[in-house]
Amino acid sequence: MPDAPRTDSLPTQHAHTPTDGALPERTATGSIRLPSTATGAIRTLGANPATAPIMLHPGDSISNRRRVLYIILLGALTALGPFTIDLYLPAFPVLEEDFQTTAAAIQLTLTGTMIGFAVGQLLVGPLSDKIGRRLPLIIVTALHVLASVAAAFAPSLELLSGARVLMGMGAAAGGVVAMAIVRDLFGGRRLVVMLSRLALVSGVAPVIAPLIGSWLLTFMPWQGIFIVLAIYGVVMLLSTVIFIPETLPAARRQERGGATVLQRYRSVLSDRVFLGVLVIGGMTFSGLFSYLSASPFLFQQTHGLDPQQYGLLFAVNSLGVVVGVQTASRLATRFGPQWVLAYSTAVLLLAGTAIVVTDQLGLGLWGTVIPLFVFMTACGFTFPNVQVLALDRHGKAAGTAASILGATNFGVAGLISPIVGWISKDAGITATTMASVMVGCAVIGILSLWLIVRPRTVGLLAP
Repeated sequence: MPDAPRTDSLPTQHAHTPTDGALPERTATGSIRLPSTATGAIRTLGANPATAPIMLHPGDSISNRRRVLYIILLGALTALGPFTIDLYLPAFPVLEEDFQTTAAAIQLTLTGTMIGFAVGQLLVGPLSDKIGRRLPLIIVTALHVLASVAAAFAPSLELLSGARVLMGMGAAAGGVVAMAIVRDLFGGRRLVVMLSRLALVSGVAPVIAPLIGSWLLTFMPWQGIFIVLAIYGVVMLLSTVIFIPETLPAARRQERGGATVLQRYRSVLSDRVFLGVLVIGGMTFSGLFSYLSASPFLFQQTHGLDPQQYGLLFAVNSLGVVVGVQTASRLATRFGPQWVLAYSTAVLLLAGTAIVVTDQLGLGLWGTVIPLFVFMTACGFTFPNVQVLALDRHGKAAGTAASILGATNFGVAGLISPIVGWISKDAGITATTMASVMVGCAVIGILSLWLIVRPRTVGLLAP
């Protein structure tokens, strides 16, 4: 039986609240709000209040210029996490030599970063639902800046590892709070468009971060990468203080007696659709990270690409993600995000299978590159629709929902992506071993969509 339409994106009004003669108030986003109507909608005042448009969500009254500013700032905050995780990957050999240790020990600093990132999201998301968006974002971003400086001057691998855990926790706020802010301001189809912009960043950033890290290492030592991340964090901190308003007013934080963190988690995790898209998102991200972890060995050692050719391959795949994300936002508003996922997850499976087949047939580099581009494009179709289905249903716990989504993506990907190296330890990484993991992730995602989400039970988005 179809789920009942959700109305938690609309402001509520109690029957005993008087509306006649009440004064309008200015919202955090700059619009002027009249007392709620019987439908709970917001009316913004124009030159003629009697004909002013009805605004269902606070963000509907934001100017296009302000909306673009939010996209840029929130996108940059979202990118802070992937850049913190991936920017220093090209420096692994240098770190191994400087600290006179093993490659496995250096890789543990990456594991610590992802653990910190996942834990930080689980803490910051519910906290932002409880005390507002701005304060947690400011505090945790400041932690990222301090930890980045500490990593740059770490005299030992142990201190570097500890600083990396704190950097991961500090970067966690960006993506979680950015998605929660978008959910505070927008709903329905406009939510799809705004989240697709953030999904574009979160999909492309892990791909281009190692390239930027390689470029930075050509004219600075590995410590410079952490100084760059500290500067990035300072810019985000100042931008938050100056440009980003509080989008979760105190009245909304205290609804229904003020839910506890445990109650918010229970509310989100008891939603069948959320659990289903959580699995889909985690599996898609794991497929992406399986490619990222295997590609340096596959394309440079097996196929003999030089660093410049390898960088070009990364750039082309980034374009695939861009095309997928931007096209998905248009299709989702017309057909529904659940049906876009039905096609995109199927394409993930077909593209991964094609890589295995072409590799077994000995079709060489192009036999791998072409279906890989299709796989990356399908990832671009998947990311924004997962976010929309996860957040549209949980407007009152957007921070909690975003934190679980982000922590699951990075946590599961961190566990699954090393499987490529494990199954390749004897024969070396090949396109078949890489794609086998990608295919397995796609199969799990498809099963989750049809057995847990069940697209036919999910209604279309509100206008």
